Amino acid sequence: MDTFARPLRTSYLQADMTAWRRDFHRHPELGFAEKRTSEAVARLLADFGLEVRTGIGGSGVVGILRRGSGPAIGLRADMDALPINERNDFSHRSSCEGVFHGCGHDGHMSMLLGAAKHLAASGRFAGTACFIFQPAEEWGKGALAMIRDGLFDAFPVRDVYGMHNWPSLREGCFAIRPGAMMAAEDNFTITIRGRGGHASAPHLCRDPLVAGAEIVTALQTIASRSADPAETCVVSATELITDGARNILPSTVTIKGDARTFSDASSRMVERRMGEIVAGICAAHGVEGTLDYTHEFAVLVNEPDHVRWAVAAARETVGAENVDADVAPKTGSEDFAWMLKEKPGAYILIGAGSPSGDAPCLHNPYYDFPDSVLPIGADYWTRLVEIRLPAGA
Repeated sequence: MDTFARPLRTSYLQADMTAWRRDFHRHPELGFAEKRTSEAVARLLADFGLEVRTGIGGSGVVGILRRGSGPAIGLRADMDALPINERNDFSHRSSCEGVFHGCGHDGHMSMLLGAAKHLAASGRFAGTACFIFQPAEEWGKGALAMIRDGLFDAFPVRDVYGMHNWPSLREGCFAIRPGAMMAAEDNFTITIRGRGGHASAPHLCRDPLVAGAEIVTALQTIASRSADPAETCVVSATELITDGARNILPSTVTIKGDARTFSDASSRMVERRMGEIVAGICAAHGVEGTLDYTHEFAVLVNEPDHVRWAVAAARETVGAENVDADVAPKTGSEDFAWMLKEKPGAYILIGAGSPSGDAPCLHNPYYDFPDSVLPIGADYWTRLVEIRLPAGA
């Protein structure tokens, strides 16, 4: 996108944000191990003149910027990387084998830091802006860790906001919706125990692999035959692990995967039906089956009033024609949902897609957050603070 509703006020920070982002990208760290990252974030916030608190929920950091009296709001960015080998060959590629910022959290931190620096120098607002840098979003554990460590007790914000880049959304655009926007994620592990043996004599064995194959297929009937067709439900088996070999029937088979839903009722239905399928098929094959089913991510629900404020900030940044205020729900999951269970607020997507439409998707080994998006996101954060904490209100 070449033109915006008005010039981007944080464009003068482009070089700074790019340098921060590429440094984070070069030095990625996994969830709850963001030591270097959190130290760098804290140092920058202090350099900007903010009060800084560290060690919240492990490696979480909060920067506090006060302007007179007034309420407080929270703005959140995630800090952790992914356990993926990066395949890019540019100069700022990951220096840590098997760890990589393939979800754009390096960009999220840099946009929020840019907003903090701009607001500290020239922001016009009345109240307190809390810049929340959260660990371990990818594990679905970081938001809860910060909350349980007293995040909202120490910083009693009125509302809280999050943002994530979206490569399938064109650069210079935003997308959001009221209500359920991101799915809950449940994880499952199915363990099947039989009696292994020689592949030439299956009649002497109790083959857990055949039972496992039937279970993988039967799991697809949960969405197609047990879920209300009007309700989104995705069940994916993603790993099949055995202790067998080419000529050895296994004794144990493990199936792992996840389920995505948009309501607690749907989540409970998936867990119940999965248990019934495992028990029934295993009984038919004379093997033993167990199901370990965990609820990792909650449904992310945006409050309608707060969506309107987020939309207003986005429209002021890129123009109304570039803001989708009723995007379709996404079946991806987001740890920020736990913060929205504690405080009202909203979560928005910022476009990171290329004009050609062929940008690598999130979690792809070739993904790299586009630096051109940094001032767009920083301006959005800046305008949101000024809308929610108006000077002279």
